[in-house]
Amino acid sequence: MISLSQKQCRVIGVMLEKETTTPEQYPLSINGLTNGCNQKSNREPVMSLSEHEVQDVVDELVGMNQLMLDRAGGGRVNKYMHRFCNTAFGGLQFTAQQRAIICVLLLRGPQTPGELRTRTNRLADFTDVSEVEATLKQLQDHNGDAMVKKLAREPGKRESRYIHLFAEFDESEYIADTGTANSVSTDAQSALADRVETLEQQVSSLMQEIENLKQRL
Repeated sequence: MISLSQKQCRVIGVMLEKETTTPEQYPLSINGLTNGCNQKSNREPVMSLSEHEVQDVVDELVGMNQLMLDRAGGGRVNKYMHRFCNTAFGGLQFTAQQRAIICVLLLRGPQTPGELRTRTNRLADFTDVSEVEATLKQLQDHNGDAMVKKLAREPGKRESRYIHLFAEFDESEYIADTGTANSVSTDAQSALADRVETLEQQVSSLMQEIENLKQRL
């Protein structure tokens, strides 16, 4: 089982996300990766990483055989691709639904099945929450390994949250830190957050397109 730091989780999560949502921009440059890591929406916690920090994380992941330099690109700027899952280089093979859930958990931390259904809508299709729950159950015993864990349900909450197991987490810390914050959330706030997330993704995509145009000039 791969053991990752929080920054490594963020970089791999961005790789998985962009490979699916903006395939024309994948593989990713350090600049593109940095923009993806520092998005203010669809990320928990929000980070503010420099390109130098992201390069350090990328170098670590290359050393761990989780990323590789795209040598076929031939551009002036180095670009990278992941070897984390669903490639010829690694053993992890996920369905589209399993991959989408792992991606969102890497980017956003613990999530309920309802949140996962909403937040994976650009990555995979789920008919309903029960299909998300079925996929989470598959990931709890994926070829003999547990990829996700179900957290104890918080007081007053209808759904339990799930975390991925590619990094170490203090379960009590998540329950304590998020219990108060979640108690003030509303459906309206959630809807607004999803709208902001979509806009942030569109802006990030436009910024990457501008960068690509600059490289061609």
